[in-house]
Amino acid sequence: MANPKKRRTKSAVGKNRAHLALTKTTLNKCPKCGVAVKPHTACAFCGNYKGKTVLKVKSKAKKTKTK
Repeated sequence: MANPKKRRTKSAVGKNRAHLALTKTTLNKCPKCGVAVKPHTACAFCGNYKGKTVLKVKSKAKKTKTK
């Protein structure tokens, strides 16, 4: 079995992990309804993309109180 010749130094491990940092997700406002949406995707709330309706969105049921 092959074994590593030397242990990796702390600085080498840090340089190796330099690209693993997390980045914030970019969000834009939907021009029609104002909900936060990822860029270049259709709005899941109203179904619009670039000013056109591309998705059929079911209307949400209203909540009723029961006693």
